[in-house]
Amino acid sequence: MLVKWSPFRSWLQPETLFDDLFTNDFPVRSTVFQPRIDVQETDKHFIIHAELPGLNKEDFKLSVENDQLILHGEKKYEHEENGEEYFRSERRYGAFKRVFRLTEGVDRNKISAEYKNGVLTIMLNKTEKAKAKEIDVHVN
Repeated sequence: MLVKWSPFRSWLQPETLFDDLFTNDFPVRSTVFQPRIDVQETDKHFIIHAELPGLNKEDFKLSVENDQLILHGEKKYEHEENGEEYFRSERRYGAFKRVFRLTEGVDRNKISAEYKNGVLTIMLNKTEKAKAKEIDVHVN
């Protein structure tokens, strides 16, 4: 079933309400690839999950410079010239760079990363100073 396109239709759906609101090319979606990131904190770690679908390990790099953790790379557009044209393409391509400021509570010598099934998981160990400490409360 074909539905007539309306630039305001996504505004009526709560789950996509803000998708296009802050893009520079409103109402057309951006074609630049930017990895989606989740950050979580445990007692001993900060954990960053970055979605990098369709990329090989060689397509991105992870480095620490000064007080920054930098993830950068490129998702390349690959296509075959066989005379067929796309009617619609929603996948995004291009160079990307994500920068995370490292607080003094992160042990820069114990950062590890694992790439599996298109998701890069970065483990940032906390220093002893940054770990939560329980305080014993005395009751009279």
